[in-house]
Amino acid sequence: MSTETRTPRRRDAVTRAAGYATAGLAAAAAAVGAGELAAALIGPDSAPVVAVGSAAIDLTPTPLKEYAVRTFGTHDKTVLLGGIYLTMILLAAVAGIIAARRPRLGAALFLLFAVLGTWAALSRPTATRSDALPSLVAGAVGAATLLLLTRLRRRAAPSVAASPAGPGRRTVLLATGGTFAAAALAGYGGRRLADSRYDVSAARAAVRLPAPAVPARPIPAAHPAVPGLPPFRTPDADFYRVDTDLTLPRIDPRDWALRVRGLVDHPLMLTFDELLRRPLTELDHTLSCVSNEVGGPYVSTTRWLGASLPELLRQAQVRSGADQLVGRSKDGMSIGTPLESVLDGRTALLAVGMDGEPLPVAHGFPCRTVVPGLYGYTSATKWLVDLEVTTFAAYDPYWVKRGWDRTGTVRTASRIDVPAPFARVPAGAVTVAGTAWATHRGIAAVEVRLDGGPWAEARLAADAGPDLWRQWSYEWANARPGTHRIEVRATDGTGAVQPEARTTPFPAGATGWHSTVVTVT
Repeated sequence: MSTETRTPRRRDAVTRAAGYATAGLAAAAAAVGAGELAAALIGPDSAPVVAVGSAAIDLTPTPLKEYAVRTFGTHDKTVLLGGIYLTMILLAAVAGIIAARRPRLGAALFLLFAVLGTWAALSRPTATRSDALPSLVAGAVGAATLLLLTRLRRRAAPSVAASPAGPGRRTVLLATGGTFAAAALAGYGGRRLADSRYDVSAARAAVRLPAPAVPARPIPAAHPAVPGLPPFRTPDADFYRVDTDLTLPRIDPRDWALRVRGLVDHPLMLTFDELLRRPLTELDHTLSCVSNEVGGPYVSTTRWLGASLPELLRQAQVRSGADQLVGRSKDGMSIGTPLESVLDGRTALLAVGMDGEPLPVAHGFPCRTVVPGLYGYTSATKWLVDLEVTTFAAYDPYWVKRGWDRTGTVRTASRIDVPAPFARVPAGAVTVAGTAWATHRGIAAVEVRLDGGPWAEARLAADAGPDLWRQWSYEWANARPGTHRIEVRATDGTGAVQPEARTTPFPAGATGWHSTVVTVT
């Protein structure tokens, strides 16, 4: 056979394969759209892609999960979903090509996707049987669509060969294009319907927070006037968010109730109105994430408003021998807090307000826990619906099962915010500034070192309390041209100096001195 003969045939084979791959993509789009539409009726977290993504988060080994947070930051969930969609696109194209010769085998790949989605949806701690429906619908629609499109394409093949512009080709193009359009409409409509059905913005806006019975004391001049230094209080929009949720739990406060149970003599059930009628306390507090690297961004400060968590537990009468308080979220997340840390006199709250407003949905509306001195993974149950008094021996919460430390005590940390890393600054006087925190112990001193020389004391802003970070500044009086390394370390309120040795966040929080390199011109 001549090269001239082989080339057109090869081109025809590639064109044919591309056509069937496109049919597979159209079927996948239809499956996703149908799944989104069904999820609007069942619940947003039951959508097939979300269910698979959530299961992937739970199954991901801790080192890989930490790598994702370290590398992608708050975009880690976007990267995960993007990877799932990309994998789906590739498998759908393969299914379409397989269906060219073996239609049922190609359709079976979509049914396997349905099985995977069903398993993922039912693996969630709060799953019900109905959560499987969107994945089953998606699989069935995808398989049926692939069989229909491949049948049309096979029937149209003689017409295409005889006349590429003939009615067979138009039928295939219209069917494929119509499938994509219908899928997009179903997916978009499903998302909009879900947003509308589960929207709690009006319910949140209707909440009127009572005045605090115990207001926070005025904060002194705790923020040095240094350009580029983050504000002392973090705006809600900038407050860090690290959690495992691909879709935010949305709870109408009128339907919310908190159950207190376990090793207590008097189990309680508390509605949102009853919670608001309790005496409320304001708390200025710096919250940090255990995943924060040395010098990292996952730390924020705000003013919380909430009811006393210790008082609620005293009302329930905790039994002797209990040493762990497990908070459970509506999404099934479990957070274990050392009971002694809740009851030792610190201001632990069932928070309902943040920065003078009801909690944002992303930060736990309508209620979350706040316990100073602990990382969020052992103290901050967002979307709280259940409190169980138990023991560490009896139950391992979500993060402890994955190897993290049980207690979650915040380590002493300090960070250089100004100048920025690799900044170019003019010779002469240079202001170095940053933030240090050791929540519930406080910061007693901060020191700065230039190019490995002697440590020099930084100027601390006013002390706003041990549960808050402390900002600092240092005047580098005679910065000379060249590249320079700046380091910082802090001493907490007990007199312990921040250790130099670098450790990773896993399993108990990062340690080490933060440093930055600048060029003086």
